[in-house]
Amino acid sequence: MERPAVIALFFTILLSATVAYGESFGQINGAEIDGEDLLIRQVVSGADDRLLTAEQHFQNFKLKFGKTYATEEEHDYRFRVFKANLLKAKRHQKLDPDAVHGVTRFSDLTESEFRTNFVGLNRLRLPADAQKAPILPTDDLAPDFDWRDQGAVTPVKDQGSCGSCWSFSAVGALEGANFLSTGKLVSLSEQQLVDCDHECDPEEAGACDAGCGGGLMNSAFEYILKAGGLEKEEDYPYTGTDRGPCKFQNSKIAASVTNFSVISNDAEQIAANLVKNGPLAIGINAVFMQTYIKGVSCPYICSKRNLDHGVLLVGYGSAGFAPIRLKEKPYWIIKNSWGENWGENGYYLLCRGKNICGSESMVSSVAATSN
Repeated sequence: MERPAVIALFFTILLSATVAYGESFGQINGAEIDGEDLLIRQVVSGADDRLLTAEQHFQNFKLKFGKTYATEEEHDYRFRVFKANLLKAKRHQKLDPDAVHGVTRFSDLTESEFRTNFVGLNRLRLPADAQKAPILPTDDLAPDFDWRDQGAVTPVKDQGSCGSCWSFSAVGALEGANFLSTGKLVSLSEQQLVDCDHECDPEEAGACDAGCGGGLMNSAFEYILKAGGLEKEEDYPYTGTDRGPCKFQNSKIAASVTNFSVISNDAEQIAANLVKNGPLAIGINAVFMQTYIKGVSCPYICSKRNLDHGVLLVGYGSAGFAPIRLKEKPYWIIKNSWGENWGENGYYLLCRGKNICGSESMVSSVAATSN
């Protein structure tokens, strides 16, 4: 096929996927869903790829994730949502062909439910007085780096049905900084932030860290500075709710913040700061993460501004193979907080160097003192 024809075909596919992409479950007509031939290719553990019907996908989904529903009406409703999400996964696969999209633990949730319960950055704007990280040399950066190999990253955690991702991102950064300071990896308390941190942006009315209602990592660092530090996870365990009082005990502080800074939205500077300062707290647009299964995600279209999820940058790689584009590409290694049964054992691999999904727009490092 000649090049002009290839280009025309590409933009035709991209346009159709983009138009469909804006549809949510509430916007999809029921008859259209029921009439759609929902056969998608899904990897089945221990077997070859095969085509499954929507009913078969839903049955497998319920078994894999232990899903049960209280009534027949609820079951039927969730099945309809599930079918809408199968369509979404197919659209995501077109827009992000180098990764694998399909059925995940979130496949019976509407987009509104997913965003309310599993993401939680309540605003994008960084504080105007945020300390800027100094420019670091980048000439000698290793082609691949992963703080997990150095012992600086705790196991993947699960925020549950609570929009507290910001607390997991901030805590993960402090856990890494504390490791660099002390040589010991200590799991710290996200629940302390959920219960006790109500830091507000003085320049934006009503923009406060609000437990399961969302927050911002830099505001969490501000709270930790003022409070004196965080307790261990075992001393202040995670409950996944924000209905309880603050139970912070100063005598049980396990790690403290010395300072924190905002890093330039330059991929090389982000990599240099990652290597020098430990895992970094970042914001991201999570739109493709609801259906993500594995592989290096590099979507053609993903807003760099609508950041709604806090995650932890723990490393980078140089050789993520892209079968569609027939070349290797660099990527970020991102620790998520949705448990190990999501993504690549709880991790998200995302294209590096193009600010895909805003992953290089809101990046912060933190320094710790030993306690």
